[in-house]
Amino acid sequence: MAMALRCFRHLPSLLYRSSFTTIRGLPQAPAGCPALLLDGCRQCVHQMLLTRQLATKKAKGKGQSQARVNISAALVEDIINLEETNEDMQAVVEALKEDFSRNLSVRTSPGALDHIIVMTKDGKFPLNQLGQISQKSPQLIIVNMTNFPESTAAATKAIRESGMNLNPEVDGTIIRVAIPKVTREHRESLAKLAKQSTNKSKEALRKVRSKSINQVKKFKNKVSEDTIWLLEKQIQQMADSAAAEMDKLLAAKTKELLG
Repeated sequence: MAMALRCFRHLPSLLYRSSFTTIRGLPQAPAGCPALLLDGCRQCVHQMLLTRQLATKKAKGKGQSQARVNISAALVEDIINLEETNEDMQAVVEALKEDFSRNLSVRTSPGALDHIIVMTKDGKFPLNQLGQISQKSPQLIIVNMTNFPESTAAATKAIRESGMNLNPEVDGTIIRVAIPKVTREHRESLAKLAKQSTNKSKEALRKVRSKSINQVKKFKNKVSEDTIWLLEKQIQQMADSAAAEMDKLLAAKTKELLG
């Protein structure tokens, strides 16, 4: 017991020299440490140093700018495809761009109605596959449902619930869509829709991030804790970058809509 206590009294000095361990290996056990305790002593120090290094890494960035991680995708391809993860995140950003361009404009155009999804008894279809969309005048869009008259009611509902502030009227198989006046209230309504679309896209982004991190965690018993931590950090950085791009898109669209 006395010999063991003497061994552990030297731990503080061993830890103090931890900066040399990565080059020189772990310090030797104190002189007189029994052979039985030698491996245990080294193992204990190693575990304590590893814990300290990980804690230091994770503590960085709390109140400070975090150093970026850039792991070679080829080195971790057996764990996760980082390029595919990045592509999935960028696809969410591109979908938001397309939504802004197609559906959120101060001036409603016939093209804005093309991809409104209509729920029919036969499934979901874009409006332009069910009806002929044309602009009768600067203030009126016509949707001719002659080819699919049974879907007229469903198309009318889809237009009304599209979030574009439209109030269609039905005349037989003709749907008349009055274009709203460009009022301040209308602009603010569109800006709110842009914010909602961005929030939905960020939720989709979080799902991509969570899926990727869960994939990495499956290998926690096969690779080092440092590798898992670095991969999680890089995935989070990729998600943060995509979210920042979404925020810029929202800011630009809001400025455009509010005028």
